[in-house]
Amino acid sequence: MSQDEPTDEAVVQTASDAAEGLIFSRYKQSDVRDCDVTVTFEEGVLEVDVYLNAPETDDLDPEQVADDAALAAREAVDDLFEE
Repeated sequence: MSQDEPTDEAVVQTASDAAEGLIFSRYKQSDVRDCDVTVTFEEGVLEVDVYLNAPETDDLDPEQVADDAALAAREAVDDLFEE
């Protein structure tokens, strides 16, 4: 790993923050019953798993929000490596 590359810890934190940020930009924190974002980054492989237990509404599907959160995490890490 070159000195310019982010640390594994920075990658995990960036991904986690992005996923949680997306979730709480769509749901009020008090509406979320349970939320778990698991991020691993080993040997250059990023894995993001998002579990979300929140109410389904006319315009929000918790499964879609969880998928979007995982995508946001991956995009944030891509951006981190481009810096």
